[in-house]
Amino acid sequence: MRHIRKKSGLLSIASILGALVMLLSACGGGSTANDKGGSTQIPMAAKQVLRIPAIGGDFDTLDPALTAGGLGEPYNLLFLGLVGADDKGNIHDVLAASHQVSSDGLTYTFKLRSGLKFSNGDKLDANDVAYSLNRVIDPATKSQVSNYLGLLKDYDKFSAGKVKTLIGDSIVVKDANTIDLIISKPASYFLQALNYSTGDVVNQKLVTKYGASWTDHLQEGAGNGPFKVKSYSHTTGLVIVPNESYYGKKPKLQEIQYTITGDRDSTFKSMKAGQFDLAPVPPALDNANRNLPGYQESPALATRYIAMNYLVKPLDNIKIRQALSLALNKDLIVGSIIGKTVTPSYHIIPDGIPGYNKDLKGPGGVTTNAGDAAKAKTLFQEGLKEEGYKSAADVPQLKLAYSQSYKAGADTMAAVANEWKQVLGFNVKLVAVEGNDLISQQFATTGKDGPLQLWYASWGADYLDPQDWTSLFFEKGANYNNFNYGQNKSATATDQQAVQDLLAKADVTPDQATRLKMYQDAEQKIVNDVPYITTYQSSYSYLVNTKLKGWKLQPLGSQSTEDWLDIYFAK
Repeated sequence: MRHIRKKSGLLSIASILGALVMLLSACGGGSTANDKGGSTQIPMAAKQVLRIPAIGGDFDTLDPALTAGGLGEPYNLLFLGLVGADDKGNIHDVLAASHQVSSDGLTYTFKLRSGLKFSNGDKLDANDVAYSLNRVIDPATKSQVSNYLGLLKDYDKFSAGKVKTLIGDSIVVKDANTIDLIISKPASYFLQALNYSTGDVVNQKLVTKYGASWTDHLQEGAGNGPFKVKSYSHTTGLVIVPNESYYGKKPKLQEIQYTITGDRDSTFKSMKAGQFDLAPVPPALDNANRNLPGYQESPALATRYIAMNYLVKPLDNIKIRQALSLALNKDLIVGSIIGKTVTPSYHIIPDGIPGYNKDLKGPGGVTTNAGDAAKAKTLFQEGLKEEGYKSAADVPQLKLAYSQSYKAGADTMAAVANEWKQVLGFNVKLVAVEGNDLISQQFATTGKDGPLQLWYASWGADYLDPQDWTSLFFEKGANYNNFNYGQNKSATATDQQAVQDLLAKADVTPDQATRLKMYQDAEQKIVNDVPYITTYQSSYSYLVNTKLKGWKLQPLGSQSTEDWLDIYFAK
């Protein structure tokens, strides 16, 4: 999950760190440079080494084909693709010098920059692009995020093992500097999806030499971005330095150190003690630190939600799901634990994304984020009766999993469990899980009744399109449909499948106004069916070394590659 960007509507959302997003950074050495956004020259510190905490443990993976966090650093510092995004989410050519789209909207022709190289000096051309894209979809790679390339023609056949390759089919190398990508249907968001790390180019020589363990040897020339790997340890962290083979201007930072740390609270203490140059402020400490030098906050295109597995009894009952949603007073829970600067919400598409519906209602037409305890009790009792339970005491205890590295999340889930018990008599067992394990378990739950039953998760925008919040999660076969929405035997499964058809139509509708209305209609129906309960739309707050210039929080959650080139330490 990734991910986060900016849009005008977001300015109404207050800020505080709520999304479980790791933004990483470090320090470097030199002469003078313009402070970003200013006209005066500021002397640079001699030592340009940036120290960033990797909170909660090792990266899930540094393979851009596999990571669930494939936007932002360190991926966009080490690996680049045909296109990239600026900090406002606007797509532009990167490894590509230019691109053209056919009149039917199905064929994208990319002309590559000349003289491209990997970090070890190996030549990079269209064949490397083709290999990298094809590798993501190859079933042997076992990518859980290959759906970002799902628009490529015959993606479904290749990912299912029915054809052996897409090279020469929908991935066509015309010459060393030209490649065609052919998609199965016109889709305005194709280039935005191509910006995810699954569109990055990797060095085939390294992957072939080391197989599944190739990311343990990244220092041998895997990437093509402005930085390259100096060292990587699964227990201590990652160190990257400027890549002399990078085609663009060189970064000012001379080293970025990502050091593996524990939870957010202890990491923040280490930051204040001078061990790091930036760190997220724990929500409970936000007000106390807001006036400190170096404090930054930003609205976020990100949400937190409680997911439910449709293949688990009695979560397949719509009345049970609606009751669990309406039993929660989000204003009280979120306000007392996270703070009043985030936004309690029922929304799937957050404020700031095109298609945000200010008139959206909660389950059963409820309009207040305080829920409706009376309606929740009635629905719960009706649902229990339909499932053959005499009372809540007869329901087998379910497990609610959450990331152990995020204390505010643990506190929020404790409050949720208590509210369910007090209002409905419904008991859940809280289970703390290491963050990367939780992500793996989410993907493993697709099509199954476990390992997860309920879980607390977060999502940040990959791109500024409602498809990223709807189809990517709820369409049939979507990699992130870990709730098994539409693919279950519940009484509302047919209605869910109709919504999936609506989303598929919205994806290819050319008229933007019509398309956004279709996503809004689908969103309202999904919210009423409750595959997950949104708790709030997030915001970010960080404490940053005051000498670090150019680093800034973004609603999209990460700095663009170009912005990283202008980050430095002043004297």
